[in-house]
Amino acid sequence: MKTDKKLTIAIDGPAASGKSTTARLVAQNLGYLYIDTGAMYRALTLEVLNRNIPIEDEEQVVQTARKIDICLSVDDHKIRTILNGQDVSEDIRLPRVTRVISIVSAFREVREIMKQKQRDLAKDGGIVMDGRDIGTVVLPQAQVKVFMNASVERRTDRRVKELQSKGINVDRESIKAEIIQRDEIDSNREVAPLKPAADAHIIDTSQLSIDQQVQKVLDLIENLPPSIKRT
Repeated sequence: MKTDKKLTIAIDGPAASGKSTTARLVAQNLGYLYIDTGAMYRALTLEVLNRNIPIEDEEQVVQTARKIDICLSVDDHKIRTILNGQDVSEDIRLPRVTRVISIVSAFREVREIMKQKQRDLAKDGGIVMDGRDIGTVVLPQAQVKVFMNASVERRTDRRVKELQSKGINVDRESIKAEIIQRDEIDSNREVAPLKPAADAHIIDTSQLSIDQQVQKVLDLIENLPPSIKRT
């Protein structure tokens, strides 16, 4: 699928809703750049942990966010996260990062710093960006806004499968508790809470395959008014 105009596409949703995989494949289908904002917050969280900075120390976390260099690149169709010149694509997905990322990402100034980085990446269009506040805060003028969700049970199954595929032994109930806790923190934080934009298309992915999720988003793009799809 091709459009005459380089669109800006925002895909939001909670953990394990399928948004990241869907966003990546939609971008691939359109020939667009995929921007994983969650990976950016994860990279910051990893840096904070590696420096032994207390997670609750907002001042030090903010200073770290200002100094670090985060790049996203595509290598053999895989999205790589580069932190200060090092590939941390696997490390940022470890449970120790997942457990505390919501604390780091809740700080107002951290979100402001990341928001500017994300807007810079999206300024020329032709991007698919996923996260938790893309349609509401980062890219409120996006031509396509999607909010993906799924049941807690289904999201737990997905996250357990993902970790096990990487050889990480996990307890299902612990993963479920972490997802519920993260939902609570992300939805109730003061700054940029997790919620659908007023004009977002809601997609429940509980019973959908990845291919079906991708197709739903592509259908939304295909059915955009011609005035939006063309310059």
